[in-house]
Amino acid sequence: MSKWMTRVGVAMLLAGAAAVSYAAPRHWTTSWISPAEPAWSSDFVLPLGMPPLLRNVTMRQFLRVSLGGDRVRVVVSNEYGDAPLKVGAVHVGLASSARGLGATFQGAREVIVAAGATAVSDPIALPVAAGARLQIDVYLPQRSQLAGFHWDARDETLMLHGNAAGRPSRDGAEKFAARAFLSAVLVESAQEPVTVVALGDSITDGNGSSPGADHRWPDFLARRLERRGVAVLNAGISGNRLLRAGMGDSALARLDRDVLQHAGVRALIVMIGTNDIGWPGGPFAPDERPPNAAEITAGLHQLAERARVRGVRVVAGTLPPFEDALKGTPLEGHSSPQKESVRQAVNDWIRHSGAFDAVVDFDRLLRDPSRPTRLRAEFDSGDHLHPGDAGYRAMADAVDLDDLLGASGQ
Repeated sequence: MSKWMTRVGVAMLLAGAAAVSYAAPRHWTTSWISPAEPAWSSDFVLPLGMPPLLRNVTMRQFLRVSLGGDRVRVVVSNEYGDAPLKVGAVHVGLASSARGLGATFQGAREVIVAAGATAVSDPIALPVAAGARLQIDVYLPQRSQLAGFHWDARDETLMLHGNAAGRPSRDGAEKFAARAFLSAVLVESAQEPVTVVALGDSITDGNGSSPGADHRWPDFLARRLERRGVAVLNAGISGNRLLRAGMGDSALARLDRDVLQHAGVRALIVMIGTNDIGWPGGPFAPDERPPNAAEITAGLHQLAERARVRGVRVVAGTLPPFEDALKGTPLEGHSSPQKESVRQAVNDWIRHSGAFDAVVDFDRLLRDPSRPTRLRAEFDSGDHLHPGDAGYRAMADAVDLDDLLGASGQ
C-alpha cells in the first residue's frame, strides 16, 4: 500500500471520527400520554362507552402532541389486558392531511403485546410540529379484550371494520368518546427533554371542555410552554382518587407509571381529592366511609415527598368548589355541608403547609365571589363540578411558569 493511500485512509478515519464526535445528540421526549385504567362491568354507575371485546376492527384515534420532533414513536398499550394482544397494523399520520406512514416493531408490521404490557414502535420518519394533531390507526385482527382504556378522551374515536389502517375512508365507522390501545407518543429532537406532568381527576382530564378542541387546562398550559420547549403531559383520569381506586388506580398507586417514569420530568402539578371527598355516600360509592381531611392531606404529602426525592418540583392546586355538583342527575350526591368542610380544610392545608414548591389557588380563581362554595357562572360547564373552556383557560393562565419550572427553568 502506498504512503499516499495510507494518508488518505487515515484522513478518512479521522474525518469519520470527527463526524461521530461532533454529531448533535438526539433525545426522545414523551409528547403525549393517555393514562390507562381498567374497564369496568355493566353494574358500574357509568357506561363503559366502548365494546369490551373487539375483533377485525381498526381503532382510529386523534390526539395533539405538545412538542414536535423529526421522528415519532408510538406506544401501543395492553395495560389491564389479561391475554396477549395481537396488533396487525399501526399507521400514524397528520390529522390535517392524508400524509402518514405505517409503524413497525423490530422491523415487522405486526406485534404481540404481552398481557399488562406496552410495546414501543420503531422510529417513524414523520416530522411533526409542536401542537400538531395526529391520527393513529390500530388494527386488531383477532378477538381482543379492551385494554389501554381511557374513558374520557374528549375527542372522537372511530371504529372501522376490517383493516382500514392508513385508509382515508370513514364509511360505516362507529363513534366513541373513549380511547383504547394507545399509551403514548414520543418525539425525537436535539433538545434534551424537559417535561411537566399534570396529575388529577376529571377536571385535569378536561370533562366539560369542548370535545375535539383540546381545551383542557393542560392543553392551554402546553401552548404557553411550547416556546420554552417544555412538554406537557396530561395524566388526568376522570373519576380518579388520591387514596383509593375509583376509575383507575389511585393517584398514589399510579404516580410512578404516569408521572415519574417519563424522561426529563421537571415538575408535577397535582390537583386531586375532589372524588375522595365527593364519592362516599353517593351513587359512585354508596357504602364507603368518607375520608377526613387529615387522611387526604397525608396522602398529598406522601405523593409530594415521593416526587421530590426524584428531583421533581411539586406544585399543588387547591380543590375547586362543587356545591350542587351534578344536581338533578342520577349522579347527584357529591356535595353536602360536611363534604364542604373537608374541602375547605384540605385547601387550607395546601395553602399553608409548606409541603409543596408552589401552590396554584384554583379554588380562589374559579369560585363565585358572592357564593364561594360554588363555581363562577362564567367558568361553569353547567354541571357545577367541571369548568368549561373559559374556566380551563383561566386555570392554565393562573400557573406561574417560574414557580412551576424553578430558577433553572427553560
